[in-house]
Amino acid sequence: MTTTLSLDLSYDATLTVVADMLADPTFRERVCDAQGASRRTVSIGGKPREVDIERVQPTAGVPAVAKRFVSTEVTVHQHEVWSSDHAAVVEITTSGNLASIRGNTTLTQSAGRTTQTVHLTIKVPIPIVGGRLEHLVEELMRRAYAKEHGVGVAYLAGT
Repeated sequence: MTTTLSLDLSYDATLTVVADMLADPTFRERVCDAQGASRRTVSIGGKPREVDIERVQPTAGVPAVAKRFVSTEVTVHQHEVWSSDHAAVVEITTSGNLASIRGNTTLTQSAGRTTQTVHLTIKVPIPIVGGRLEHLVEELMRRAYAKEHGVGVAYLAGT
């Protein structure tokens, strides 16, 4: 079974400005901090541009169905390969291979606003409870992207 996540994040900025923000290690570090990471490393570079983020997240508050599969923290590795300023392939994995998340993100501009569209497929390869855990991961990803969007809006406003 797999679960699909699709969402749009809109910014009051041109595509070039948003692409530059997404390529800024300081922005990515702020996002990790806003998402509650206890530790994080961010690396951005190369051609095509590659973004590597590893963050350690505490698992306090995780529902009981997931508690037996995680310890007190989980390591999340996010790898993006940007073929242009407009599009990237995204792969997110967790420690213990609990979940694998793959998909893409694209940027489009209209009337001076840029929309980041995210399409991800979430897979949790655990028999019986995998589907329930996929929906939990989907909700966690929605919250993570909401935090990223909030940091992005503040970043673009210069605060």
